[in-house]
Amino acid sequence: MGGLLRLFLSSNSTWALNSICHRFGSRPHACKDHSRNNAWLALPTLGESWHNNHHAFPTSAAHGLRWWQLDLNYLFIAALEKLGLVSKVKRAPR
Repeated sequence: MGGLLRLFLSSNSTWALNSICHRFGSRPHACKDHSRNNAWLALPTLGESWHNNHHAFPTSAAHGLRWWQLDLNYLFIAALEKLGLVSKVKRAPR
């Protein structure tokens, strides 16, 4: 049951990003698509809902570009970098 719940939650989070974050939210960066940032999805998606930031800087490991934009995925990557387990982490220009 736990495996099915995990698959259900992860799949729906991904689908929510592609549906909701291309329709609702803010657009701080001009992109050719309709991607948007969604603060209320940041926690359940671990920071992936800063979708407009991701489309503006697709190679950046960090999607949350402001101090208040929660990005737990990037915090994990940064911790791995500090431990020396990953290198060459790309970040968006300031």
